[in-house]
Amino acid sequence: MSCRSISGDIFSGNRSLVKMRGRNDNYKGKRLAFSACLMLVALSIIGIFYGSFLKAAIQSKSDSTHVQDVGEMASRRLGKNMAEDDDGNEAGSETDEVAGHSDSDVTVKSFPSCDLRHSEIIPCLDRHLNSQLKLKLNLSLMEHYERHCPPPHRRLNCLIPPPPNYKVPIQWPASRDEVWQSNVPHTFLAMEKSDQHWMTIKGEKVNFPGGGTHFHDGADKYIASLAKMLRYDDENLSNHGNIRTVLDVGCGVASFGAYLLPLDILAMSVAPNDVHENQIQFALERGIPSTLGILGTKRLPFPSKSFDLAHCSRCRIDWLQRDGILLLEVDRLLRPGGFFAWSSPPAYRDDEEDVQIWNGMSDLVERMCWKVASKEGQTVIWKKAETADCYNKRPEGVAPPLCDEDDDPDSAWDAPMKACISRFSQGKGETRKKQLVAWPSRLTSPPLRLKDLGVSNQHFQKDDIVWQSRVDLYWKQMDSEIEEHTFRNIMDMRAHFGSFAAALVSKPVWVMNVVPTPGHNTLPLIYDRGLIGSLHNWCESFSTYPRTYDLLHAWNVFSDIENQGCSSMEDLLLEMDRILRPKGFVIIRDKGLVIDQIRTYLSALHWDAWSTVVSAESDELSTEDDKILFARKQLFIPDDDA
Repeated sequence: MSCRSISGDIFSGNRSLVKMRGRNDNYKGKRLAFSACLMLVALSIIGIFYGSFLKAAIQSKSDSTHVQDVGEMASRRLGKNMAEDDDGNEAGSETDEVAGHSDSDVTVKSFPSCDLRHSEIIPCLDRHLNSQLKLKLNLSLMEHYERHCPPPHRRLNCLIPPPPNYKVPIQWPASRDEVWQSNVPHTFLAMEKSDQHWMTIKGEKVNFPGGGTHFHDGADKYIASLAKMLRYDDENLSNHGNIRTVLDVGCGVASFGAYLLPLDILAMSVAPNDVHENQIQFALERGIPSTLGILGTKRLPFPSKSFDLAHCSRCRIDWLQRDGILLLEVDRLLRPGGFFAWSSPPAYRDDEEDVQIWNGMSDLVERMCWKVASKEGQTVIWKKAETADCYNKRPEGVAPPLCDEDDDPDSAWDAPMKACISRFSQGKGETRKKQLVAWPSRLTSPPLRLKDLGVSNQHFQKDDIVWQSRVDLYWKQMDSEIEEHTFRNIMDMRAHFGSFAAALVSKPVWVMNVVPTPGHNTLPLIYDRGLIGSLHNWCESFSTYPRTYDLLHAWNVFSDIENQGCSSMEDLLLEMDRILRPKGFVIIRDKGLVIDQIRTYLSALHWDAWSTVVSAESDELSTEDDKILFARKQLFIPDDDA
């Protein structure tokens, strides 16, 4: 009997009472059957409700797994999508939302490989991106060669692949003279500069005979000629250690800097990412200190009084433009008594245009208180004033003026150039000799500018001792993995006083000492020690090509980035991977929790060729929970369909 028939009988409208016992029993039976049906209906409703709830919970778990899978799939597509997004659309922004929460919501199992077109990408010096973003840049002022970083949604959240047939770089010192052509696959300079002996192609290798636009017979002979012009003993440009740091502007493939190294002279070779393709990439592949930069509208990222000598050989720079602002930038960077060597046709040609340029240069440098130290053939060497006396004797109103007293000449990160003469920070009559001692004593002597930071000599010396001990530990930990020439190009990502680099001075390496901004600008101390480096904000990409450093040392860099809140751990790890050579090493020293988190990324980054973590030794610079991560990058060649 159905529930419907029972309910029909009960509620049929028959209001008469049935007095017979049989009818009464039948009525009770119907009531019991109706109650049972109602209970079944209630249980069914409850079952449907809880079934839906359980299904939703199961589906939610499934969806969570699906989101992770989608995130990984979207990430794999990201590199290619970004490469194909030539019209400036914001491709990949949804992927960033899914894959960008790896520290909390989604565990990163792998990073995608970027499109092969990005194998030489320099994110903040990408003129293709400038065009996509429709930046209004003044080409005559070289603004298109200056740093313009992509907004967060345009960052490539992928691993930069090496070019086809990439090989582990040739080790120093052989790399000074030859590199694998497949690692920097460009032949333009070999053809364009074939008569100047910049480089030649021989089979699988690129050879560097040591020539340049102005020194066809070799940089070594040219360097000796500069020393002879200055009447230095034995034609040695170092002058017993008094010339240690050199700025080579428009350096080509940096052969000038390469041949200064045997003289214990350290050059910062600078060139833009321009039509002379990949000059700096060739230089760094050779193992020569170099960085990308341009004299445009912004100061170079170096402090004042950094260099003993600046050099420009056929560097195609119009020094007279904008009231001499570019030459005034060189003046800012030169130490009191420093030299500027200029090899250029106006120094010797007698045609009308060159004579006009020469007269203009002579007039400008005289007003800047520079004097001719020597002039011979195509080369002139000027000397900057050693004291402020000359400036004080200039007629009132003469141009260029002295910079305002509140101008900080050491402020050089994203700072505009100024058409004024940077003031001497020391008192009147302070000479260059008092400020610096000769190399190598310069390395360990407390820098005079320590006082500007309120740092005592004792604190500086303790810092040196601590880092010597730390570096000794580093090398012991890596002993099983490294050989004599495993390292050549090294970057200290948070250099402080430069003591990490100082501890490596006896090894066949050079160190790019990076002083992060914001923070205390200690870079003047590093240059005073006879070392080189650059200001940089690790919220952005560094101005170098991919695969240019053998070792990256990061001391509390990740903690600093976390405090700034401008970039994620993933962003910084991907940038480190971009500039790290395959088979290269990282040493990351930071809080224990930070190190534990970074370890979860090692496989995703292919930094798992070798790794180890140790507790940091107790010293005056460490905290109780510090750890040190050592890791080595694989030579990873992505699949074609990655």
